[in-house]
Amino acid sequence: MTQIPVNPAPPAELEPEVELNKTSAGEFEKKPKRKRTLWGEMKKNYSAYLFLLPKLILFSLFIAFPVVWAFVLSFQEYYVLAGSEFVGLANYMKVFKSEAFWVAMKNTALFTVVTVPFSVISALVIASMIFGLGKLSQSFFRSAFYLPTVTSMVIIAMVWRWMYNYDFGLFNYILGWFGFEQVNWLGQSSTALWALIIMQCLIPFGAGIIMYLASMGSISQSLYEAAKIDGANGFKQWIHITIPLLKPTTLYLALLSTIGSFQVFTQIIMMTGGGPGYATETLVHLIYKTGFRDFEYGLAAAQSVVLFAIILFFSIVQYRVLRHDD
Repeated sequence: MTQIPVNPAPPAELEPEVELNKTSAGEFEKKPKRKRTLWGEMKKNYSAYLFLLPKLILFSLFIAFPVVWAFVLSFQEYYVLAGSEFVGLANYMKVFKSEAFWVAMKNTALFTVVTVPFSVISALVIASMIFGLGKLSQSFFRSAFYLPTVTSMVIIAMVWRWMYNYDFGLFNYILGWFGFEQVNWLGQSSTALWALIIMQCLIPFGAGIIMYLASMGSISQSLYEAAKIDGANGFKQWIHITIPLLKPTTLYLALLSTIGSFQVFTQIIMMTGGGPGYATETLVHLIYKTGFRDFEYGLAAAQSVVLFAIILFFSIVQYRVLRHDD
């Protein structure tokens, strides 16, 4: 009589990445496949990386390398023709002891605290008003509010500088209608910074409006229908449904606006040059003057590293406050 073996023999052909392991019970089980390595994945998708290579080279040359070099430069006293000298934390000590830095920090913080909430809230309100319109009307207002975004800030600053002109500006012309005296908007310390803040607030946050409209379109209408059944009016639906579900978008726009406001530069150099005195001096404009006017590249690099740390700190705070766990 032929005896049938209790444990069958392993198959003759196995998958190339799979092995059999004999257990204590005499049975065979598959070993887990070997983990794919990063190099293996890159070889598998080499064509995609070839398409990404030009962008990666540009990113490395014009962003990654300058950022690393600025950090290294912040510990040096750098001279274009005479080389450099390592000075340790001396540049950072100069930054924190500089009165101009703290004035620029105060001006930048005030600019950010006023313009960022106003821009984000106004974008939310405008998007909420547009969302209830028809498709044709929505398309028109999307284009109208997004148009200033694609317009050069240099052009916008020149227009506003004309409107703030002391002799023939639009604002002083309007004040003259009502019998008020002319105001030197950009020429006196008490009004120069606020003139820039008003200008920034009145420029529509086109990108924010577009993103809020897209996010509103993704909210399920069943939530609003349920709220109507419970007796909630339109305002309560907006407060208790729309705003909470737009929290991730609000977080992104707040971060984007904060980073942009801390880097405000074009308006300053085009309209006031940081003056009168230090009334409109901001951090990025101070870095520009330190590096390209005074040729203190090491000090300018240290100022830029401090600015990066400040932006990172406020970004983390905003993320912790506005993050959405769902």
